[in-house]
Amino acid sequence: LAKTSGKDIVQFAKALGIAHSKIDDKICVAKPGTTTSNLGKYAVITEGDTNDARISLCGGKAAGTGNDNKSTEQNVFRDFVRETLKDGNHNWPTSTRKADKSAGPTPVTNDNATAVATDLTKLTSEEKTIVAGLLAKTI
Repeated sequence: LAKTSGKDIVQFAKALGIAHSKIDDKICVAKPGTTTSNLGKYAVITEGDTNDARISLCGGKAAGTGNDNKSTEQNVFRDFVRETLKDGNHNWPTSTRKADKSAGPTPVTNDNATAVATDLTKLTSEEKTIVAGLLAKTI
């Protein structure tokens, strides 16, 4: 998926969210900080401040307790695409973090593409067939 354009991933995500929202709910599930009720919140950049929940990594974990800027609802693929990828020109295939910060997920080359691909491998056979069809139509 790393060689796929961010814009194509956005189109795939929109198609998946419309037709198969239950599959969408299984991809890029953001993790809470050390306080389990403080859910990670997708953003255009990982803030990198201690205890800040804003992340740009698919399935990433909020920093520290995650108490600052946390989400009250579970963030999943549709949220990742809307808030982090935007129009496809941000954070694909690699996440970002503010330059002078160190808390939260550390960007690694192709980390978002790898995270999405990993989540797709965990789907059921039927769900994988659906995803493959949508990928073929949108990419």
